[in-house]
Amino acid sequence: MVASPTNTSTASMHKADMDGCELLPLSPRTSAHGQSTLDGLLPSGQGFGGETGCRTPADYRALWKKAIHQQILLIRMEKENQRLEASRDELHIRKMKLDYQEVGECPKEVQALWERKLNVPCRTKVQWDKEEIHTALCQGVPKSRRGEVWLLLSQQYRLRHSLPQRQQPPDTPYQDLLKQLTAQQHAILVDLGRTFPTHQYFSTQLGAGQLSLYNLLKAYSLLDTEVGYCQGISFVAGILLLHMSEEQAFDTLKFLMYDLGLRRQYRPDMISLQIQMYQLSRLLHDYHRSLYSHLEEHEISPSLYAAPWFLTLFASQFPLGFVSRIFDLLFVQGIEVVFKVALCLLSSHKGEILECDNFESIVDYLKTTIPTLTHNQMEEIITKALEMDISKQLHAYEVEYHVLQDEMMDAPPISEDSERLDRLEKTNAQLKKQNMDLLEKLQAARVKIQSLENSVESFLARECQMKHLIRALEQEKSSYQKTIERMRSTLPQDTAADVEMTQLKSSNNSNSKAKAASKKP
Repeated sequence: MVASPTNTSTASMHKADMDGCELLPLSPRTSAHGQSTLDGLLPSGQGFGGETGCRTPADYRALWKKAIHQQILLIRMEKENQRLEASRDELHIRKMKLDYQEVGECPKEVQALWERKLNVPCRTKVQWDKEEIHTALCQGVPKSRRGEVWLLLSQQYRLRHSLPQRQQPPDTPYQDLLKQLTAQQHAILVDLGRTFPTHQYFSTQLGAGQLSLYNLLKAYSLLDTEVGYCQGISFVAGILLLHMSEEQAFDTLKFLMYDLGLRRQYRPDMISLQIQMYQLSRLLHDYHRSLYSHLEEHEISPSLYAAPWFLTLFASQFPLGFVSRIFDLLFVQGIEVVFKVALCLLSSHKGEILECDNFESIVDYLKTTIPTLTHNQMEEIITKALEMDISKQLHAYEVEYHVLQDEMMDAPPISEDSERLDRLEKTNAQLKKQNMDLLEKLQAARVKIQSLENSVESFLARECQMKHLIRALEQEKSSYQKTIERMRSTLPQDTAADVEMTQLKSSNNSNSKAKAASKKP
């Protein structure tokens, strides 16, 4: 709408200009020299009212229109800059998360297959050929799309299997859970620094990685009140966070715990974990009898070394690339893949374990040497695990365990000797636990000693270099002194005396300056 010259607002603006009052930014205001600061906003050749310098309503409208347009443009540019900055930060964080060596190279045709699968519309409602997915999974998963592939595999599993209503998790949104308080807060905070302490994303105290991990563990402890929080869950959650966002990781964690049934091994009674240890012991007995007998001879049960493998899905001790590959198979094969990998690990080190002749050396080898796998060893173990099929044996061993438990429940009352034996066994178990704690401390001390030894070697090397440098400087100094002596011997006596006096004066001046400098506060 065109305003008339007699318009009230225009008149008030003109009055404000005449009075020299300061206006808001980007408003047409005459400077102290009588020229508008926004005169440049008008098209070339246009001024305020022509040669007379008198402003008209049309001038004001043109100025305000152009100023508003430029302000809108600046705001848009600022928002675009913020989006670009956020994109750069996101790429940096993503690169930091995926900073690990991949196990096995994913062929280009398999990468193309995953790309097609991930780009299919309505993929959450379409069931794909199970064998095709399993074959592609065995050939590899591109690291950059691994999180999306895991989400896809979980969706495919849910299309084929539906949990009974009573076994489904509560349908509480993730953001609502974050607003609540958890009784597990202290335990979660204590374990944040212990979860992937050497990984750049989680190493910063209360950094982005630790905060995301805290949110995820807190939300799950509130969702699953029966399990709450268990230390092993933090490593599983950490692996998920390295490949996807918080909310995606929360949904995937629910899938692993409820749909695949991993939450059973984290229950307070840990009966499921006891069954798993029994199953692993029976697998060793059937597949590697000599190794089984050697471990039994030294009273080393699977719970002493394999419990962390199951509770953290190998994430607490093994390289991230190896663990990520195990997770790939976990989404299709379930907990069975953990048994396969554990059995392959033990069989691949069978000879070395049999050479260990006491309890401490065997446990130390199982806990410290086995996790230090070479890249070729990791590839071989994954290949062997893919070729195994132990599902029938696992089911038979689980039934066997329950039968043995029922027989023990139906056994006659325990005599005094049996009670005394039970007490001794408990005491023995406590001593073994203390021994394991001492072994862990010893391992930490060894790592620290190794670090100190490396530092000492570095200092010795630097000391040797400094000695060589000092020796070279002394030789150079001696050479200069000899040169000076030769030059002095060629000079006349009067000239030599003058040079000595000049040097003496220069030395005195330097000493006086040094003393003056030292007296200054």
